Amino acid sequence: MDELRAISTFVRAAELGSFNKVAEAQGTTPQAVSKTIRQFEQHLGVRLFHRTTRNSSLTEEGQRLLESVKPSLDGMVGALNRARSAAREDEGMIRIATSGSMARKMLAPLLAEFQQRYPLIQFDLLQEDGFADLVGDRIDVGFRGGNAPDAQVVSRRLFPVQQIVCATPGYLQRHGVPRTLDDLQAHRCTGYRQPGSGRAMAWEFEVDGGVVFHHVQTVLLSNDPDTEMHMVLAGMGVGQIDSINGAAAIRDGRLKPLLVEHVSERMGLYLYFAQRADMPGRVRRFIDFAVERLRDSGQFYLSAAELRKHAL
Repeated sequence: MDELRAISTFVRAAELGSFNKVAEAQGTTPQAVSKTIRQFEQHLGVRLFHRTTRNSSLTEEGQRLLESVKPSLDGMVGALNRARSAAREDEGMIRIATSGSMARKMLAPLLAEFQQRYPLIQFDLLQEDGFADLVGDRIDVGFRGGNAPDAQVVSRRLFPVQQIVCATPGYLQRHGVPRTLDDLQAHRCTGYRQPGSGRAMAWEFEVDGGVVFHHVQTVLLSNDPDTEMHMVLAGMGVGQIDSINGAAAIRDGRLKPLLVEHVSERMGLYLYFAQRADMPGRVRRFIDFAVERLRDSGQFYLSAAELRKHAL
């Protein structure tokens, strides 16, 4: 008999607990599944399942066999998947989780350049705040600014994300320039609403080598970093803008950085993915490409000298 096919059918039946479900998964009939299992039992000389009209459950001998063969079967399936993946590493879908703001500012040129090299690879973007459920949402790679992802994923910190207080030259001419953290209490400020709690996120600053948090009175709260930055650009007030969103506007003079000696670099830009032995070649190739392009990127980071140069 075909032992490999019989073992595969046995494991699937043990996991699903129903010959009917196995038949649906394998595109065959419950009678064919039952026949395969019965022949396998006869071949081994032991009963593997207790059968009822609706369900099946493992006998003690069946449970021991499952515990013995399943790791080897999983290893073989993984090896076959890796072989198929290697043959298709230049085509197929890559699902990416990120925020809308990051997709527009950082990932759009990156994905365009990668697709020029590999035109048969497609991208599916899931754009929302917070870290995605990689397994539940079938995500291959995630990009997030902020704190490091949890320990259940592999993550790489690509560069620091600075929190920079800034305002337009016009606003500062009308309202004056804050020179200390306490001066911010006299200014019109914008804020970012935390996705989970709905509360305004405190502004953070580096002070004496540590990070301190200040709550400011806001004239605008937004749950979208792009919107907050555009309100600051419109002269509505002073905002603490992350360097991914604000670096270009500071460099071209539309925004002026303030309190530059207190810029916090606690947060970072993280690339993260699930630990997988059978990662498709196209996903591994994209991860390596993204790390090469974005690691220690100066495009979204301003050195201390740059900050002082643009400050008032």
